[in-house]
Amino acid sequence: MSEHILRLDDIHTDIGQYHVLHGISLEVPEGGVYVLLGRNGAGKTTTLRTIMGLWRARQGAIVFRHHDITALHTSDIARLGIAYVPENMGIFGGLTVEENMRLASAAGGFDDNRLQRIFALFPAMEKFWATPARSLSGGQKQMLAISRAIIEPRELILIDEPTKGLAPAIIRAMIDAFREIAAETTILLVEQNFLFASSLGANVSVIDDGRIAHSGTMPDLVADNELQTRLLSLSLDAHQ
Repeated sequence: MSEHILRLDDIHTDIGQYHVLHGISLEVPEGGVYVLLGRNGAGKTTTLRTIMGLWRARQGAIVFRHHDITALHTSDIARLGIAYVPENMGIFGGLTVEENMRLASAAGGFDDNRLQRIFALFPAMEKFWATPARSLSGGQKQMLAISRAIIEPRELILIDEPTKGLAPAIIRAMIDAFREIAAETTILLVEQNFLFASSLGANVSVIDDGRIAHSGTMPDLVADNELQTRLLSLSLDAHQ
């Protein structure tokens, strides 16, 4: 069995007066894509934000490799090798693509081999290198957000809803790019698009009402329409 790169043990998170996560426990194997599925409001984004220290767990432990990161500041968590691509992408619209990328680089410069690899994954980044990010399309902005996350070597990338609002052709291109990224970096992916998620993920957990309702392999979930419908109010057959 693969070594686990990330473990959440009985995580409880409150947002204001609301108890959002009710004992989330999961283990993310090193390598490939681990998918978090669930209905809107189930707690998926809260889980990612808790891992990154943007919201604090009231109870439980978060362990990245052998580091207990539960109480660390977000900047310290990032320095350990974890990147986060939020649902709103977190790019700076008034800055160019290049300037956005430089902000994400620890030294403000680029490893040329790494930059060329990003251009191969996302050719629009090279084409619009000097263009303000606010002028990019939605798909191009998402490509920039992901490019920022991988401009430095990362051990784990948390990505929240990368296909939201994107055209099918862009989503297909994203699948190919994610497969290449996952060959060297573990991805923890929150996604509503089941076809996208099922084409990438080897393992999956389903969150419902702040709790883990199911964990297993993605092929098993794909093969079980009744389980899909019960957990997600959908079936893969209905989305083909």
